[in-house]
Amino acid sequence: MERAIITGGTGGLGSAIASCLSDADWDVLQLGRKNLDLGDRDALKTFFSAEKCDLLICAAGMIRDQPLSRMEVDAWDEVFKVNFTAARDCACAAIPAMAEKGKGHIIFISSYAAEHPAIGQAAYTTAKAALHGLTKALAEAHGSNGIRVNAVLPGFLETPMTSTVSEKRREIVKSLHFLGELNTSQSAAEFIRFLHERMPHTSGQIFSLDSRP
Repeated sequence: MERAIITGGTGGLGSAIASCLSDADWDVLQLGRKNLDLGDRDALKTFFSAEKCDLLICAAGMIRDQPLSRMEVDAWDEVFKVNFTAARDCACAAIPAMAEKGKGHIIFISSYAAEHPAIGQAAYTTAKAALHGLTKALAEAHGSNGIRVNAVLPGFLETPMTSTVSEKRREIVKSLHFLGELNTSQSAAEFIRFLHERMPHTSGQIFSLDSRP
């Protein structure tokens, strides 16, 4: 039985991924803020050295939208820490055990904002864009160890993180999609499962799942 560990696993997308994998008889561990401090590198090393992990999905994220000129340094640091640094540290902690067994897969959950920044999202955009560089760098560095690394941009989803977006803004976002519809957490979860199970030779790639240009 394969083992998946999902950071941000109790959020909307994380829960959908966990459900999708569990339906396929995966052993799934959902990590939320109460389970593990993603900012504690020593704790991460200890955790991943003790836990089997065939698939690591880094889905922890947060937004604190504000114009850069008015954004406090601490707010910027927090957004970057959750969206990039935590994912990087989890990957670094998981890679040694994956390399030892010659197999593993890391998937970073990125965002459309990484490639198409929205006003007021400088910190979030920068953090998610950094994940794209990390994806390619780790894929190149550890491909010889049998480790795959990919990033997925699920699109605008109805999750707790987007619950504060106004209905007017939602309609505007929807109108920007070629299909006039938003992606769903379930569809994104099914793609992630497909990517892992049916695309074993794919690594270093960035996948956008919605229909925006």
